[in-house]
Amino acid sequence: MDRPTWVCGDIDLTKPSTARVYDYYLGGSHNFAVDRRQARQAIALWPELPKIMQANRAFLRRAVRHCVSLGVRQFLDVGSGIPTVGNVHEVAQRANPDCRVVYVDIDPIAVAHSRALLAESRAPRTATVQADLRKPEQVLDDPAVRELLDFDEPVALLMVSALHFVSPNDNPAALLAEYSEVLAPGSPLVISHGTADGHPDRATAHEQLYHRTGTPIWMRPAAEIAGFFTGFDLVEPGLVYLSQWRPESPDEEWEHPERLSGYAGLGIRN
Repeated sequence: MDRPTWVCGDIDLTKPSTARVYDYYLGGSHNFAVDRRQARQAIALWPELPKIMQANRAFLRRAVRHCVSLGVRQFLDVGSGIPTVGNVHEVAQRANPDCRVVYVDIDPIAVAHSRALLAESRAPRTATVQADLRKPEQVLDDPAVRELLDFDEPVALLMVSALHFVSPNDNPAALLAEYSEVLAPGSPLVISHGTADGHPDRATAHEQLYHRTGTPIWMRPAAEIAGFFTGFDLVEPGLVYLSQWRPESPDEEWEHPERLSGYAGLGIRN
């Protein structure tokens, strides 16, 4: 296999990567046969999975544009994966070139790919940090984060498809409270999160699949996800299914939005 320029030499391309599998769902080109094989196994259990991931990425793009429209110029994308199709810095900087973005992920493969991609594209005002979102001080005190982001001004905290990888034992609500303590008033919090509400059978099967692959997820009900926005004022339309959050075209709307098995919301630090 030829090794692309965005792949570091110490990455084992014989093993699937969760970040590259997600890229495959999005229709991206930063994945390999081993990733596509794992993705197809998941799709066999849940044929709508790629559309769900694409709806999640569409929500992210809409949320980023909304943040920029509010005057926010700084973004901390925690659990970012690989910044490929529809990434935050391209969306934000297209709306305002002054926007600054820090990507954070625990996966060394995702981080290595991210750094190579950003270097290859010469992306301005961006950085990638390897850190564990379950350790807020590790994320917030990282030199790259502190160098690029000014927490005296509003910073958009993005937790998109990230918190359902945090176990109940790690108390995601308490973790978010630690992050929110450093955010200035007016800072947006953007969350999307998997749920079994409205589609319990397939969502539960997907949850079980992830537990078997070593990257467990925890689906949560609407009331628990809404609690993550404590200290933030939800903007309209509140916490809704992914496609219901400010769709910009008929293509982004679903006749049965509950089939997306994911909630989305944006709150403003009060």
